[in-house]
Amino acid sequence: MNFKFTWKIWILIILIILSLISIINFQSLFSQGVLVKNIELNSTEYQNGLRQGDIITSVNGKEVSNSVEYVSAMSNIFTNNTEPIKLVINTKDKQVVFFSDKIPKITISNIQKTKLKAGLDLQGGARALIKPEQEIDKGQMQDLISIISQRLNTFGISDVVIRPVSDLSGNNYMLIEIAGATPQDLENLIAEQGKFEAKIGNETVFVGGNNDITHVCRDDATCSGIKSCNQYSGGFVCEYAFDIYLSEEAAQKHADITRNLGINASNPNYLDKQIDFYVDDRPTQSLFISKNLKGQVTTQVQVSGSSQGSTRDETIKIAEAEMKTMQTILITGSLPYKLEIVKLDTISPILGQKFTYLILLTGIVGLLAVSIIIFFRYRNVKASLAILFTSFSEVVILLGIAALIKWNLDLPSIVGILVMIGTGVDQQIVILDESKSSSSTSMKEKLKGALFIVVSCFLTVVCSLLPLFWAGAGLLKGFAVTTLIGLTVGVLITRPAFADIIKSFSKE
Repeated sequence: MNFKFTWKIWILIILIILSLISIINFQSLFSQGVLVKNIELNSTEYQNGLRQGDIITSVNGKEVSNSVEYVSAMSNIFTNNTEPIKLVINTKDKQVVFFSDKIPKITISNIQKTKLKAGLDLQGGARALIKPEQEIDKGQMQDLISIISQRLNTFGISDVVIRPVSDLSGNNYMLIEIAGATPQDLENLIAEQGKFEAKIGNETVFVGGNNDITHVCRDDATCSGIKSCNQYSGGFVCEYAFDIYLSEEAAQKHADITRNLGINASNPNYLDKQIDFYVDDRPTQSLFISKNLKGQVTTQVQVSGSSQGSTRDETIKIAEAEMKTMQTILITGSLPYKLEIVKLDTISPILGQKFTYLILLTGIVGLLAVSIIIFFRYRNVKASLAILFTSFSEVVILLGIAALIKWNLDLPSIVGILVMIGTGVDQQIVILDESKSSSSTSMKEKLKGALFIVVSCFLTVVCSLLPLFWAGAGLLKGFAVTTLIGLTVGVLITRPAFADIIKSFSKE
């Protein structure tokens, strides 16, 4: 056998191995249980220690290895029952015990064995296309997205994707996708502008936005940052503080309210009441008030808070995140623009999974059919196997890149993979046909001519894909990005390697 592994073939093999390493999630490959994706902040299970990211392994002694077993276990526990029942939920690193008279309101999913991120089309949820009632530029859109993200996080929703999109007419939209939510949930969260309030007791001191808050110190170590980190028996506590500047009216009101407050008996550096922050009448955080501000009319106020964690580095990150969150909410207050819901959809994961299965089955059957036709056309088993191997390698490398850049694979992306496979087969047939031509030129020149055709076709397809980044308000972006990445991999890696494989076969 005279088959020669050229450097192009070796690059292809190495990229396949690296892509498989990028795709497979080795940490959870053999893990059993279900992943907690979302949990209500004020729920009983949250207050007793269950957190987003926990992996539930058993419920009341019954092991659960996937979402079906979890739902079955919970249904059996609460069937025909109205009295509170003791729930013992074991996770990989702790045990959570509480009483409940209904199935806990948490969103769970199977543990991902790969690092591929499924889009909303595949995992289910709600999608909304939002347009501000007034024209805003890209910078204002980014600010609005930041505010919306903060607001959704305040309500305990973390599995959310928000991105700016635009159509071919130049209209700017905001696309919101929330896994596991219903359209009604999404509509309730974004239908109103919302409000931010700071209260001492039952009295409102100031509200968010420019009327009461003139400036919030951020990204400036002289007036914002982590002040101290101390170790205690259970881990670390880090304190943060930053300055805000109030309007004259808000400062006077703050002075009038604090004038009648006493000193905190257990912590004499602060007053005996805290300042409480509310978003849409929902409490989010409470901060101490320095005793030096008692009855003082001052426009500069320092707000502080603390965070706990198991390690110092982890606690600092948590404290910085909480401080940034509070700074954002103080700056933004309510949403700056009224929003119009242009399109509101619900996505069924079952439908998406079935559609994905049918698409992939169609692709595999089509690829096998093409290989059989090529075998009868050229009477060459090796050429047919080479096409199958090359097409398989293109898919693996594409998925590896998607896992590496954390690209969401949705249904348009899967269609893009099929287009990539079809285009790849076409171009491989061009290379194979040129290599079998009866012209008197050398094999090297034949393959060079075939690759020139391949590159020309690639440039044409790229030009046709560019408008899809904006068409349909960005909803076809997944198709465009996936197809473009796949075709680029084909032109730079797999097509040259396929040409060398055919060249080696011809020498045999």
